[in-house]
Amino acid sequence: MREMLTDGPLDVLTGDYLAELTMLILARDRLKDPSLGYARTFLRQLEECLGLALERGVRIVVNAGGLNPARLADAVRELAKSQGLDPAVGHVEGDDLLPRREELGFPEGLLAANAYLGAFGIAECLRSGADVVVTGRVTDAALVAGPAVAHFGWGAGDLDALAGAVVAGHVLECGAQATGGNYAFFREHDVTRPGFPLAELHADGSSVVTKHPGTGGAVTVGTVTAQLLYETGGPRYLGPDVTARLDTVRLTGDGPDRVRIGGVRGEAPPATLKVGLNRLGGHRNEVVFVLTGLDIEAKAALVRRQFEDGLAADRRPAELRWTLARTDHADAATEEAASALLRLTARDGDPARVGRELGRVAVEMGLAGYPGFHLTAPPGPGAPYGVFEAAYLAAGEVEHTAVLPDGRRVAVPPAPVTATVQEEQDEQWEEEQGDEQVDPGPTRRAPLGLVAGARSGDKGGDANLGVWARDEPGWRWLSRTLTTELLRELLPETAELPITRHLLPNLRAINFTITGLLGEGVAAQHRFDPQAKALGEWLRSRRLDIPEALL
Repeated sequence: MREMLTDGPLDVLTGDYLAELTMLILARDRLKDPSLGYARTFLRQLEECLGLALERGVRIVVNAGGLNPARLADAVRELAKSQGLDPAVGHVEGDDLLPRREELGFPEGLLAANAYLGAFGIAECLRSGADVVVTGRVTDAALVAGPAVAHFGWGAGDLDALAGAVVAGHVLECGAQATGGNYAFFREHDVTRPGFPLAELHADGSSVVTKHPGTGGAVTVGTVTAQLLYETGGPRYLGPDVTARLDTVRLTGDGPDRVRIGGVRGEAPPATLKVGLNRLGGHRNEVVFVLTGLDIEAKAALVRRQFEDGLAADRRPAELRWTLARTDHADAATEEAASALLRLTARDGDPARVGRELGRVAVEMGLAGYPGFHLTAPPGPGAPYGVFEAAYLAAGEVEHTAVLPDGRRVAVPPAPVTATVQEEQDEQWEEEQGDEQVDPGPTRRAPLGLVAGARSGDKGGDANLGVWARDEPGWRWLSRTLTTELLRELLPETAELPITRHLLPNLRAINFTITGLLGEGVAAQHRFDPQAKALGEWLRSRRLDIPEALL
């Protein structure tokens, strides 16, 4: 926060503190203490930087209110008073639907139920003179679109402008991911300490993404493309204020560390709001066996037989999942390099079934198992895990409210015009392109990552995987070659799952949604990489026949 305030000019400083997993963490905080439920890290940052922001005339907009934005707004006022400051503080509420669970027909056992609100409540607070605006669960992009609405005076009908601001907000929402963080071609830039991105917004909704001079990392068409593909799906990016057409986005270089975003078209938003539902899914535990040297597969089979035979039938967990990671190397120079990891994950609604019982069986095997038996750590008592689900509710059912600095409450109406959104499929485009026979010339077996970038992530239990080419020849080859069938071959974990493929030619990109890869979401720890963060890098490491002209 200090870097952003001191390293260059800024009108509005935004901060995105919420994710699906964060909401679950905040919900558990609130269970322990009803006065909590907000991101306390924001207050620690503000303690150092509030006076500096007020001195420089920089307004602050954050969603750090989490499940308790009113309490965080009060905490900001208390902090300011202790420093002899008097900022105008507003907040946005109405997203918390847990008190209305029965009325709305949500299931029992929820820890949190929050609608994703839009930009206009934030804009109301800013128009009333707020120096600091805190919200609960708004869309990540609303943190940028709200200040733009307030500054330019846009209304609900300015769909193209709103869509442009939403796209800019999506680029900024994950901070340094737009300036070289987590970037496929990281070796091309110094990303030791990437700076944070900022957007210069214009009245027509276009923007330039850049960063403060002298900060690390880089802003390029590639880094911005990567972030645009992150956790999105098809060409329509749905939001409460506007549906942004990602297939209309055009990125152009605008000088060193400057990328212009233009051409974004907007459509009416859907009539429903997304609602994030968080609940406890049960309890989980894991035991990791280290298998060293020869006969790895046979050792793994022995572990499974002994462990499952040792479990009492009436204490057996509902789910036992075994995963063997062949991290071992033949004739290795170190013991660790000669070892593989066999991971057992257990889940059950009864914590006792994944606690001492698992530890008992594992320990009893210690002197009666495979040669070289040991574990990465002693088995623990197990822990609860959460589940995230998305529901949808008519926008008019949600009481979106801006609470102004003077205490007045302003109701924010839902979008006046909505549209029924149908997901577009690309089969026709793919079929037309596939009919055109193109001779790629000589090919060579090589990793896909030599010619394509990728960025992946999670949306509940689904994984998003965006892949882009760096030039037009690469795009022509990639768009014809990387089909859903080939993806299943390259990533066998996806073979039995539904996959949706979307083409974004302006970005030279393909976006895949892999349904169910992450089970019940990140908190359930369904797989080795529970948020699919490295799924794209796995794909880039896979080898296929690539035209030598591209290499």
